[in-house]
Amino acid sequence: MRRRDFVTMIGVAAAGLPLSAHAQRAAMPRLGVLLVGNRQPFLRLFSDGLRELGYVEGRNLRIDLRSAEGRLDRLPGLAAELVGLKVDIIVASETPAVQAAKRATRDIPIVMAPSGDPVGTGLIASLAKPGGNVTGLSAATAELAGKSLELIREIMPGLRRVAALADPSNAFTKPFLEHIDLVGRTSGVEVHPIMVRSTEDLGTAFADMAAKRIEAVIVQPTLPRAPIVALLKTHRMPAVSGNRAFADAGGLLSYSGSLADRYRNAAPYVDRILKGARPADLPVQQPVRFELVVNAKTANELGLVIPPALIARADEVIE
Repeated sequence: MRRRDFVTMIGVAAAGLPLSAHAQRAAMPRLGVLLVGNRQPFLRLFSDGLRELGYVEGRNLRIDLRSAEGRLDRLPGLAAELVGLKVDIIVASETPAVQAAKRATRDIPIVMAPSGDPVGTGLIASLAKPGGNVTGLSAATAELAGKSLELIREIMPGLRRVAALADPSNAFTKPFLEHIDLVGRTSGVEVHPIMVRSTEDLGTAFADMAAKRIEAVIVQPTLPRAPIVALLKTHRMPAVSGNRAFADAGGLLSYSGSLADRYRNAAPYVDRILKGARPADLPVQQPVRFELVVNAKTANELGLVIPPALIARADEVIE
């Protein structure tokens, strides 16, 4: 073989397969994921949803994941980091993460996975026509906060004073408190908002609840779960939250949209946007399945009896 032919053959090979591989890498979508806290089970369920649509990380999709590890003050910097990476889409889970992403970019599409009350917090214009660069799933958590008060009253019929533990820096706090207050006024229960900006405020918050003779607590889902549950146990205080992990960690009960639906159903939004759909035109999906989880072990420790009717309605009872 002449040297020229050999060099030409090598050149063709180098210009064929590698260039094709480079083209595939260049065309591989880059997905940014922004989380408030624990990466699991979000990543597992969201990845399941992506696989059902043919997306596999490393093969035809790249995922850059950032978690604030429960520190909401880190979210703006992490959102800016994802924007700097020039991701094609940002998937943000929970209201503070979605807010941080929206403040960081008006151009990159943002998929809520989910957000508590996206209309009430100003993230979107409406569920049917979100407008702007944000779409995805609503957790309807504000409405469920009112339902949480109804549930705790089933266990404690004589309940008179309840605290709503909330974060004043979270835009979701306003609708969260409004729905609890509405149910409180119609049921004759005093609702006392207790504001917590960080774990350092928890000691003061629980002292305040003791002074107010609070009998039960409704915990905003984005607050740090572990230290709150630990203090609830110390003070022997029943509590409910709109986060399944709260009951798993030792809270009395949780009521929320289906966890699997909330995380897995973000994937079709990613798929449609990658195929050319505009976030502004994709209606926001509300939960259709709800999960009631009762921690019977915690109830026993608190000396509370869970009504049989409530046990029968529960999707899971933790013994």
